[in-house]
Amino acid sequence: MALFPYSRLSSGFYCGNRRQLLLLCVCVLAGLIYFMAAKRISAVSTFPTPVLSEERQARLEGKDLPTTTPWGAPLVWGDSESSTRRRNKFALGHAQVGLAVLAVGNYNRFLRNFLSSAEHNFLLNVLVTYYVLTDKPRELDPPPTMGPTRNLRIIPVAEMPGWTRLSLRRTILLASIVKEQIHQDVDYVYCADVDQEFMNPVGTEILGRLTATLHPEFFGRPRHSYPYETDPDSLAYVADEEGDYYYTSEFYGGLCSEVLAMLQACSLLILQDQDRGVQAQQLEESYLNRYLVNRKPTCVLSPEYSWWESPQTPDIPTQRLHSIGRQCLATGKMKEDTVAC
Repeated sequence: MALFPYSRLSSGFYCGNRRQLLLLCVCVLAGLIYFMAAKRISAVSTFPTPVLSEERQARLEGKDLPTTTPWGAPLVWGDSESSTRRRNKFALGHAQVGLAVLAVGNYNRFLRNFLSSAEHNFLLNVLVTYYVLTDKPRELDPPPTMGPTRNLRIIPVAEMPGWTRLSLRRTILLASIVKEQIHQDVDYVYCADVDQEFMNPVGTEILGRLTATLHPEFFGRPRHSYPYETDPDSLAYVADEEGDYYYTSEFYGGLCSEVLAMLQACSLLILQDQDRGVQAQQLEESYLNRYLVNRKPTCVLSPEYSWWESPQTPDIPTQRLHSIGRQCLATGKMKEDTVAC
């Protein structure tokens, strides 16, 4: 009864008091709701937290990056758990690796920078032999300082002016040197364009029977966007129903026997097309992709291992091998007297 001191008065006043109490309760409840809401808004305003979409957050954390190909080969990201396992596996062996590079004409200016970056980032603590095919052997005189697990082989070749001529002759030259010398020295050989730079560690996760690298501008894009050769008269032709990925010619390798077979096959296709007056649009890269349609690689490297800045290249976790040449082409700032755009 103490809560309702006017309950003994007339019924008219009694009823009026109940309405007032009900109104008071509603007002108090509304005030509490408003206060709590205002407090939450104030907290958000004072301490803003960026909100990422689930898709973007997953990409930043590397959760949505594919780690295997449709045929079960590893798709390598250098910092993934699977790459750690691969490095541990190869650490138990004593593989010897060759790194072959062609430096002719104006491309000689990239050579010292390429070798220096490899010394700091390419297969550290592994026996590596650099095979430098060059028309200017004196460019490396005096030779650069090499680590205790490194060797340098300089192989003189004739000058090949013009990018098209160089591109179409490279597989023939590499096939010759792999057959005549490299396979006698090492277990694996990797071929790289000289106008590149190793930016971060590249370890034994790249080793495989046949290793190819995804072209960064076509990673994650639909099959119909790939620049496969579309001329059916060319031996590099890839039909619409063929192909899984589009690979770059900037970096590839594997066991010497597998790389030699690929280089010889591509060289034969190139020569046969030349005899018939046919030229694939992407030059040697077209023939490389034709071969890899039929002979699928056993190890596929992510765009970390061949990357450059362009509107088509995606964000990737780490840039391990950066293409200076394609970067310059993408920006239209190619210079002939420097190693940068």
